[in-house]
Amino acid sequence: MKNPIISGIQQMGVGIPDVYGAWEWYRKYFGIDIPVLDEIGEAELMRPYTGDEARKRHAILAINIQGGGGLEIWQYKERIPQAADFEVQLGDVGIFAAKIKSRDVRATYELFKNNQLNIQGELSQTPEGEEHFFVNDPFGNLFEIVSGNSWFHLNGHLTGGIYGAILGVSDIETACHFYKTILGYDEVVYHEMGQFEDFQPLKGGKHEFRRLLLKHREDRKGCFSRLLGPSELELIEVQDRQAQKIFQNRLWGDLGFIHLSFDIRGMENMRHLCESYGHPFTVDSRDTFDMGEAAGHFSYIEDPDGTLIEFVETHKVPILKKWNLYLNLRKRPPEKPLPNWMVRSLAFNRVKD
Repeated sequence: MKNPIISGIQQMGVGIPDVYGAWEWYRKYFGIDIPVLDEIGEAELMRPYTGDEARKRHAILAINIQGGGGLEIWQYKERIPQAADFEVQLGDVGIFAAKIKSRDVRATYELFKNNQLNIQGELSQTPEGEEHFFVNDPFGNLFEIVSGNSWFHLNGHLTGGIYGAILGVSDIETACHFYKTILGYDEVVYHEMGQFEDFQPLKGGKHEFRRLLLKHREDRKGCFSRLLGPSELELIEVQDRQAQKIFQNRLWGDLGFIHLSFDIRGMENMRHLCESYGHPFTVDSRDTFDMGEAAGHFSYIEDPDGTLIEFVETHKVPILKKWNLYLNLRKRPPEKPLPNWMVRSLAFNRVKD
């Protein structure tokens, strides 16, 4: 069986009560200012995760041209999005935090501090010895600012896009096997257990944890691989309390991080790969799904704890919206990156405040 091509993390989905207010904040502080789509419609195919109803929603997918994944900012239109009915703590099962890469973590920390953002704790070090810190957006979503060394096209911001996630898991070996075999995170950077100083300021951060950082040894391939770049996932298993599922008794699209999405080519190959490891598609658009300004084939699977992983095979993407110019990717060689100038042209759609 031929393996699918994974180009990188395409985006992190985040449920928000104010889609435009959130995007304004992400533009200002993360430089995520290029809209790929801005669409209102019904999420018909997501019925398995929206109470078996087609829910109307407003979604904005935006990227940072410096590189990294984007954010899909998602708001219900006819329903008030719900928060968890308990205080979510580090080690609870699901996507706990999104990683944002920075060209200078210390300078980013000082900038955010001077702007009086909601920083959790101080600048600290990971077990890998890298500087990092945590900051909440105005809606309570937690972001980890980490060092990145892969940049596509500099635009003046200290930060790039999504670089990965912190995932709460119930069994770290099982989760590690899933992310290695299906998503190619085949390098264990560290695997440690105990109490960690850098976690102390976080909710629930004083407990004992196993933490495991995964990266991928091989460079990603595919059309957007140079833009999306490398990424990492940190798996967290709490040892001395009972973890809860972050989205227990809630709907996809409620408040918080709702999915982690990967840009791929070879959806049928991905289907067979996932089935071979016991993780069949739970949602499948089957062929081209038109989202107005962009189109593609998307599907979802669940990781061993039910955290949603999305795969997107992009078929159409807007290059110059002003002139109604779109790029058709279906006829391009699947492993070959797009020319840099072609991807940089996305910046013509940049929103400046």
